[in-house]
Amino acid sequence: MQPTYVLVHGAFANSFSFAPLQAELGLLGHRSVAVDLPGHGFGATYTRAYQAPQDLEALAAAPGAIKGVTLADNAAHLIGILERARRNGPVILVAHSRGGVTATAAANARPDLIDRIVYVAAWCPVALDVGAYHAEPEMADFDAASLGLAAAGNPAELGLLRVNFRTADPAALAAFKAAFLADGTDEEFLTFLNTFQPDENLDVGTSADRAQAATWGTVPRTYLRLADDASMPLALQDRLIREGDALTPDNPYDVRTLPGSHLKWLVDPAPAARVLGELASLTAPAAE
Repeated sequence: MQPTYVLVHGAFANSFSFAPLQAELGLLGHRSVAVDLPGHGFGATYTRAYQAPQDLEALAAAPGAIKGVTLADNAAHLIGILERARRNGPVILVAHSRGGVTATAAANARPDLIDRIVYVAAWCPVALDVGAYHAEPEMADFDAASLGLAAAGNPAELGLLRVNFRTADPAALAAFKAAFLADGTDEEFLTFLNTFQPDENLDVGTSADRAQAATWGTVPRTYLRLADDASMPLALQDRLIREGDALTPDNPYDVRTLPGSHLKWLVDPAPAARVLGELASLTAPAAE
């Protein structure tokens, strides 16, 4: 049976960024569904203060709809979509970046709904909580502080993370481009930046949300490494693969690699679509 690819976005992103990838998958004969997690897509908050000319003081204080959204909320929303998709045949769950945390939580809870998980330079915490990995050697070259150049408001007061992606600050824009799309043109970078939404939820889970061998570990999985990723360094991607394999050595990752930065696979999606398409032949429906 034809599988359905369920695509889960990363931080500050939404389903819109998957449109070129979905076009490529469709032209290869594959069915796909792009997910908007709670508070994303048309559920996101865009205030007049975010428009031009910007009112930075108002932007820093404006409430956001994503306040209070938890990882459990994200996982429950994704599970609802997986339940619907599973009625039509096998499901290949594809997660990018922070979306891997939600995919992992969903697989911990309902492995029966997923026939294969594909992590694309995505978080799958095993040995540590997500936040703790940032202090590890594999993240030493990632300058998280530079991404704070466009931060707006106090997360503790707002109850969310807010970034002014419409900034014209040259230093902030240079930091974003270096982290996310260093191998893209300036036009591609600015176009993609304008698909980002300003708000993201704070909760990325606890140790209880790490990959669990008895559930998550039963699902066949692929890790699609992005070789030139600066925000999710290759060393960290490889560590997550090693830790997952150590957790369930009888069900190791199928590992693939594409050249490019964190976002290049979405800007130029044909190579990724071909790799994802190859996984359809490896995917058999999970036992009911």
